[in-house]
Amino acid sequence: MTTAPPTSTDAPPQPAAPPPRPSPWAPLRPLVLRLHFYAGLLVAPFLLVAATTGFLYAGSFQAEKIVYADEMTVPEAGGSELPVSAQVAAAREAHPEGTVSAVRPAPGDDATTRVMLSGVPGVDEDHTLAVFVDPYTGKVRGALEQYGSTGALPLRTWIDEFHRDLHLGDGGRLYSELAASWLWVIAGGGLVLWFSRRRARRKVRGTTGRRRTLGLHGTIGVWAGIGFFFLSATGLTWSTYAGANIDELRTSLGHSTPSVSASAGGDHGGHGAAAGSGGSGEHGVGLDKVLATARAQGLGDPVEIVPPANAGSAYVVKQVERGWPGKQDSVAVDPATGEVTDVLRFADYPLLAKLTRWGIDLHTGVLFGVVNQLALMLLALSLVVLIVLGYRMWWQRGRGSAFGRPIPRGAWAQVPPQILVPLLAVVAVVGYFVPLLGIPLAAFLLVDVILGEIAHRRGRRTYGTGGGAAEEAAAG
Repeated sequence: MTTAPPTSTDAPPQPAAPPPRPSPWAPLRPLVLRLHFYAGLLVAPFLLVAATTGFLYAGSFQAEKIVYADEMTVPEAGGSELPVSAQVAAAREAHPEGTVSAVRPAPGDDATTRVMLSGVPGVDEDHTLAVFVDPYTGKVRGALEQYGSTGALPLRTWIDEFHRDLHLGDGGRLYSELAASWLWVIAGGGLVLWFSRRRARRKVRGTTGRRRTLGLHGTIGVWAGIGFFFLSATGLTWSTYAGANIDELRTSLGHSTPSVSASAGGDHGGHGAAAGSGGSGEHGVGLDKVLATARAQGLGDPVEIVPPANAGSAYVVKQVERGWPGKQDSVAVDPATGEVTDVLRFADYPLLAKLTRWGIDLHTGVLFGVVNQLALMLLALSLVVLIVLGYRMWWQRGRGSAFGRPIPRGAWAQVPPQILVPLLAVVAVVGYFVPLLGIPLAAFLLVDVILGEIAHRRGRRTYGTGGGAAEEAAAG
């Protein structure tokens, strides 16, 4: 009996799969890591102050309503309101100092009218004294110093100035601009580092020590990252240096914020501001007629009436509602005839002007009211927690490697030119337009190059005296 030879079922050996090709962006990771580390370490104190004061500012809108309830509201709402001119006269009787610079009629049934006085002794030049008048009785319910287009009263003004310049004036504004310039860079670098890590290394559960801190830090940063980008971009729009560059760019593109023409034109027959009104704000046809004309043009509450600045100027009535949808229309009214001389609708604003307006209002917490303010408080709290966790990671790293390894020598040479050249061009342009980003960035890179050279020479000396290659590798 013959037996067939056994047949093998084993498949021929397959060649090993080639290793995955490294991403051309991989050589940039050491740079991003060092930049995130340096910026987080050195800029974090400024961000901590900005986040803390921003948290307080977001809450100050509601606090203001409680602290100044007597001035801002009337004890009994209802009935017929007195003419605006009569309310202004009551305010001037109680406070004859200064001149009327603007009037905000009561925007609601339970709200008071604000009569703003400029040139009042003891009041800052860029502030006004707001006199609060009961629109039903004409009784003056108080007077408080006021600042800005949102009508910030002393509590909110103090917090606002602390957030903006630490009460140090124009020089102090550099702190907030530095924080806004770097927030998006730190957030962006953190996102790149987080998503470039392997999924298994992003887990927080079951980890301990520095790895757990890193996981919490990254998770919070991912969820809050978009908000940080927004806060940074909108914060820069009214900063000292970057803000001026942004304004110049918008102007060159024809997207600057327009304003209604306050020129009345024609001969006013002595009814202009130059004719004198005792600082009451009453010129020509008067406040009541001007307000009625503005109402006929569709300007609903809340509005602000600005008296003519001189004999050739008109009244300007503008809506001051910053909530969504914004009411930002304005009209100019001739004080001699009561006729509308110019109309500006918010719908006709250039796109960048609209985006700037909405961005600032969202940043300051007025665009969506309480919801907006709560979201800002949550973002500020997230930033504070991230900074605390970041410093904790630094502490957990230990003294021996507290400042980590410098960027490896030759790292730039590993970056493909088609990525490196455009990247350097973008960095140069951004650094020019945002100088408080560009100057510190150049300093960070210079310091790291120096540290890398020192570490390299120290390792080379150690290697030359028999210390071995391990020390040279540890030096980076």
